Amino acid sequence: MECKDLENDVCELKEMVKSQNKRIDELIKHIKEGCNQLEAKELKSSLFNMNPYLECLDPDILYHLNLDTRATNFPKVFGDVRFVCMGGTESRMEQFATFIMTEIGLKMNKAVRLTNIAAEAHRYSLFKVGPVLCASHGIGNPSISIVLHELLKIMHYAKCQKPVFFRMGTCGGIGIEPGTVVITSEALDGQLRAVYEVVIHTEPQLRPTVLSKDLIRELKSLTEPCTDGYDTIAGKTMCCNDFYESQSRMDGAFCDYKPDQRTEFLKRISMSGVVNMEMESTAFAAITHQACIPAAVVCVTILNRLEGDQIEASCERLKDWELRPQKLIARYIHKVLYGGDDTDSSNCDS
Repeated sequence: MECKDLENDVCELKEMVKSQNKRIDELIKHIKEGCNQLEAKELKSSLFNMNPYLECLDPDILYHLNLDTRATNFPKVFGDVRFVCMGGTESRMEQFATFIMTEIGLKMNKAVRLTNIAAEAHRYSLFKVGPVLCASHGIGNPSISIVLHELLKIMHYAKCQKPVFFRMGTCGGIGIEPGTVVITSEALDGQLRAVYEVVIHTEPQLRPTVLSKDLIRELKSLTEPCTDGYDTIAGKTMCCNDFYESQSRMDGAFCDYKPDQRTEFLKRISMSGVVNMEMESTAFAAITHQACIPAAVVCVTILNRLEGDQIEASCERLKDWELRPQKLIARYIHKVLYGGDDTDSSNCDS
């Protein structure tokens, strides 16, 4: 009887190993997809509207990420990247990198830590987990625009094919329950315009903030409200230039408006379809759109601004909420890698 039990255990173990190897083989196949075609013809990156003068740079130094084209073989190091996931802080992106590693079936020795590729630059973090590149972007449009320029150059030099970009993070909700996940349907500036303003040679340029509608629909279809225990909605996002006055907060160092003006403002933007506020979505949407990259913004609300300005949730609850956008994005990545459902949607027209 004991021998039979042992035989059953061995069979189960073999099946587990076989299943694990199959998952790894599938992932490697996805990562190496198209490599055989490289022998037939030289691939170029699938990005559009890239700076024509990049070809004149030898080397091109990506200063804020501690990379340069002379010292790094970009196609070899980054050529398999299919997903770029961005968040505000280094700790959040290291956490996501560890999380997504498990979700896509990769394992790392417990004695080894994930490497922050950009550590020596002391500005942003950059973690690579197979086909997923995880980067911090700091706070505000100026900060995210810098790292986006350099991430796009990584994609360009690495000749990446059809990458998908995500921004994940926290936000202030407008009339919705804290802990609600918001998929941005439209990124608006402080004047409720669907544009990102870039001043070049003293002249303002208004660039459209376009996010992939197909990607938004796909993310929404992956939500599981009954199982998750929280709501995931799509709605307009107001992107503000600062944390206090632009968001009509009453708790900044300065405040030149009255409580009733604040309330009227928040109700007015709520009536226009705005469901949350943050500080990076317009730059993220406009820059990815300019390169024709499908992109999405997924944030969790940590307070309802109609009820106050101070964050009162406990640290434990905030940590739980911060995982919610990560879980949704991980579902999408897992489905693309293992479900055979890829996105061909361009961020130029959708």
